[in-house]
Amino acid sequence: MEWSDVRIFLAATRGGSFGEAARSLGVSHPTVGRRVKALEDEAGQPLFRRTKDGLVLTDAGDAVLALAESMENSALSMERRLAGNQERLEGILRISSADWFAGYVLAPVLAELGRRHPDVVPEVIASYRLLDLSRRDADVAFRIVPFSEPDIVQRRLMKMPYGLYGSSETARKMQDDPASVGLILMNAAQSHFPDVAWALDTFPGSRRVFTSTSRTVQAQMCLQGAGIAVLPTPLGDALPGLQHIETAAQPPPSREIWVGYHQDLRHMDRLRAMLDLADAMLSDSLAAPR
Repeated sequence: MEWSDVRIFLAATRGGSFGEAARSLGVSHPTVGRRVKALEDEAGQPLFRRTKDGLVLTDAGDAVLALAESMENSALSMERRLAGNQERLEGILRISSADWFAGYVLAPVLAELGRRHPDVVPEVIASYRLLDLSRRDADVAFRIVPFSEPDIVQRRLMKMPYGLYGSSETARKMQDDPASVGLILMNAAQSHFPDVAWALDTFPGSRRVFTSTSRTVQAQMCLQGAGIAVLPTPLGDALPGLQHIETAAQPPPSREIWVGYHQDLRHMDRLRAMLDLADAMLSDSLAAPR
């Protein structure tokens, strides 16, 4: 039984269809069907039932699922160990972070990494989703919450200040009637963020006019005059046309930035080089008072 076939079996199980498995693995639909059939021929019985709701494991498929996942864990562990033991500073370094952090905070670090080590190719996965580092969805991740997954080496990198921003016209409207200015907030999935609570408490008479998981999109809506938003100061201060708005209330709460990677990658030289630069260029450098 080949690992490549088992990998396809797991992707089909998780995706619920051959099409989803093909998309997730970057292979063709016929390839998935052919490899699953080869596995079923080797097992001498079907591993999936085709239903109107998608693929469902048969008893035989369910019986081998745990073994397949164990094989996957071993393969991923070997991949991480081999990657972590590479001595040459070259190759792709996959970095997960929010889009605003990558564009307005991390970009100078990555540019300097490129100047010092031109054979290292940073690949930024800009998303608010928390990727699985144990599956090598990324080599390293920057995020605003600590890591809870096992075997992750993590540390607090810096404290990120936030501020209230709007267009110049919006700022003038706020002086006359704060309740007339709408709130641009995170969406429902991030409604527990402290900056959302701060905005709602500080401006109880203002209505919610726009929500987004992307701080960059929120900033652009501020530029369009749609309302006010709490933004990380590196983003808000960098955009011409946005104005930092002072209020009588306490400023918006800051957030801590955490960086983490799987322990098997602790010896990866290109990762170490990037983290050393991040420490030198970012560690609490943006947390100074305004």
